Amino acid sequence: MSRESHNRIHKKLKKHSPEGVKKAKKIFSFRYPKLFTLIVLILLAYYIFSQPFISRFVTFFNRLGQFGIFTAGALTSFGFTTPFGIGLLIKMTHSNIFLGALIGGLGATIADLLIFKTIKLSFMDEFQKLEKTKAIKEIGHIVKKNKSILIRHYLLYIFAGIILATPVPDEIGISMLAGLTTIKPLKFILISLVLHTIMVFFLLYFL
Repeated sequence: MSRESHNRIHKKLKKHSPEGVKKAKKIFSFRYPKLFTLIVLILLAYYIFSQPFISRFVTFFNRLGQFGIFTAGALTSFGFTTPFGIGLLIKMTHSNIFLGALIGGLGATIADLLIFKTIKLSFMDEFQKLEKTKAIKEIGHIVKKNKSILIRHYLLYIFAGIILATPVPDEIGISMLAGLTTIKPLKFILISLVLHTIMVFFLLYFL
């Protein structure tokens, strides 16, 4: 169907059934399409990694050794690949958990540095919408309530650190840290490496 035909049909529907068109738009439009997609991918990853056929794919990553752990760690940083990176880390076998946590954390840190340097945050537009929500406004109010710039910075570090240390898309935490103009790349790397190493260790040891 051509674009012109599609437009004609849309105009006819809008003319004869304006309420129906409005309802259809509400059903098929999402305020946060990327975050909705992320939730779907989390559910999809859970389903895939609970199936027997995934063992072949995991075996392939196991054969890659430490590079496989490094790659899985890197995948945990990028928004839409986070669920699959976590799934791989949980399913993979590790001879040395401490070394695996460090290498996986290094992979996630390099991915974070790439995001931090390019500042092309795929989720930024929807995060800006989230900033207007009540929960985020409350956090902003807590930060602004403290007049000390130093305290504000530490609070932002804490909030960003919690995000980086948990298995959710790192763009959220990085977007917060990117707003801190005083943060140096080396400090960012150290923060990211420590938090991600802890996260990967938790995934390898407890799950």
